[in-house]
Amino acid sequence: MEETIFSSTHTSLVADARIAVVTGGNKGIGLEVNNAAVGGIVPVDDPSFGLLPTEEKFSGMDGHQRIEWMWKNCRQTYDAAKAGLKTNYYGTKNVTEALLPLLQSSSDGRIVNVASSFGLLRTADTKDCMQFFTNEELKRELNDADSLSEERLDELLGMFVRDFEAGAVAERGWPTEFSAYKVAKAAMSAYARILARKRPALRVNCVDPGYVKTDLTRNSGLLTPEEGASRVVAVALLPAGGPTGALFDGGKEASFV
Repeated sequence: MEETIFSSTHTSLVADARIAVVTGGNKGIGLEVNNAAVGGIVPVDDPSFGLLPTEEKFSGMDGHQRIEWMWKNCRQTYDAAKAGLKTNYYGTKNVTEALLPLLQSSSDGRIVNVASSFGLLRTADTKDCMQFFTNEELKRELNDADSLSEERLDELLGMFVRDFEAGAVAERGWPTEFSAYKVAKAAMSAYARILARKRPALRVNCVDPGYVKTDLTRNSGLLTPEEGASRVVAVALLPAGGPTGALFDGGKEASFV
């Protein structure tokens, strides 16, 4: 098997190597082959919150309790919601579109998007007691990989922004906790499926790295950045001719719902 270079900083490249362009590679999971992104939320107005908690703070807490701590220690704002969409969806899409000519010139072009369980098209997580998408028509559209278009996806995101500004997120059936992050991740997964349909020669997949200790999770995660990155790399290195338009979780194909 030829060498694969996972880096955004290599200056001398092996001529016959496979090259992987890694975004968000300056810290956290990004440094370990992942995408560190803006979550669409901002910390509460507390000077001490700017300091990342130590691991001892979460000792004895399960995943639900850690997520609950994160939610209690952040707030959602309109500006942060727009920034979250810009980073987690439009940023991913714009970089992908810019690289498509290079990917299409490859005999084995691949795109691996870092997904999240927060982007699943479910109504609620009974374990974590969090609301996701309660609008059934919205879920149906986002899950319709055969018919959904990029233009319609942009329209739906525009609707979300307007509903967020109007304080109508819950009324219109959008996620209420970590709203922008969940919507952006759901949109990114939908875009990956659209791209897989439109570009069958490419392998376009999503992977959930798990609940990882990063700045984004305020170090509350259960996995190390290295553990999360290993899941991403595993999908990037799947054998040629493998699945496309799929979501991977824990090393296996999973449902988007």
